[in-house]
Amino acid sequence: MRVGIGHDTHRLVAGRPLILAGVRIEHPLGLYGHSDADVVMHAVADALLGASGLGDIGEHYPDTDPHWEGLDGSVLLRDVVGRVARKGWRPVNCDVIIHAQQPKLLSFKQEMRTNLANLLGLAAQEVNIKAKTGENVGPIGRAEAISCEAVVLLQATDPT
Repeated sequence: MRVGIGHDTHRLVAGRPLILAGVRIEHPLGLYGHSDADVVMHAVADALLGASGLGDIGEHYPDTDPHWEGLDGSVLLRDVVGRVARKGWRPVNCDVIIHAQQPKLLSFKQEMRTNLANLLGLAAQEVNIKAKTGENVGPIGRAEAISCEAVVLLQATDPT
């Protein structure tokens, strides 16, 4: 078994959609990035890549490559799950913390959990989503950015 940790942060700007764990959330600001800037999908992908010894998303999907511009986080995570599987690992569980002052995320957490579980090949109860505010401190607390941490546990698919 192996554990991986992932993190991502993107700033909030006008004129972009806000997408978290594949859920489009109505909000006047969205996350800025080369891709869809889904910090949840990116943090989970980095956790998977790290646990399986495959580096990070910047190595596989660099923001300097126009091919990845506008990349849907769900497509990215699905691809990462495939890379991890080819390396001989499968997810066991995933725990996520989303740091966002605004918007409040309680009503979106179940859909986020379901999306992640489906992409990871897990049951919904094997994925957990927590949302925390920045308590009005720093870029999260001033609603200038949203960040996410993710932890995943992987199990070898071939014990040899």
